[in-house]
Amino acid sequence: MNHLVLIGDSILDNAAYTAGGPAVIDHLRAFLPDGWKASLCAVDGSTTDHIGEQLTSLPEDFTHLVLSVGGNNALLRADVLEMPVASSGDALLMLSGIALEFEGSYRTVVSSCLQLGRPVVLCTIYHGNFPDPSYQSRASIALTVFNDVIIRVALDSRLKVIDLRLLCNSAEDYANPIEPSAIGGAKIAQAIVRAVTEPPLEIRGAYVVAG
Repeated sequence: MNHLVLIGDSILDNAAYTAGGPAVIDHLRAFLPDGWKASLCAVDGSTTDHIGEQLTSLPEDFTHLVLSVGGNNALLRADVLEMPVASSGDALLMLSGIALEFEGSYRTVVSSCLQLGRPVVLCTIYHGNFPDPSYQSRASIALTVFNDVIIRVALDSRLKVIDLRLLCNSAEDYANPIEPSAIGGAKIAQAIVRAVTEPPLEIRGAYVVAG
């Protein structure tokens, strides 16, 4: 029996936002083929600092991990989207410092996952669905530095990556500006099933699952 476990944040632990509809874990249990089961260890609100605790609660028979984390790290630095700067160079320097800080914590998390000796799938951070077009544009640009870290870490370890930016690309995919709806959760679950059940490819780099 293959046992898939979800770790991370509310992208995977989204039951509180689906208005009674199926959450990601519910979709997964419906979509996974025979011989698979799925468990949820992800916790809404988690940052990279919380993943170590989640890893200690993994079921003993787990065979695959899917990790989605980083969105709440970005939210904690959302103040930079409104911060006045003297020049565009200052803004880029600020983003560079944020990216370096995130990279250190994210690499530590992924290393801890890999030490368990099971296949690991990573997820990028989607752009969200903010009502203000100007804020949406700024948020999307700022998130590129976080997603660059995630993809480079995946490349370094030759891991599969689910690109949530390409999956959750419609307003109906979101229950609010930052949480996946039941519809978005179904898309995420379908991509997870593909990522964990399709055979590995002989590639030199990351394998991006986009739908």
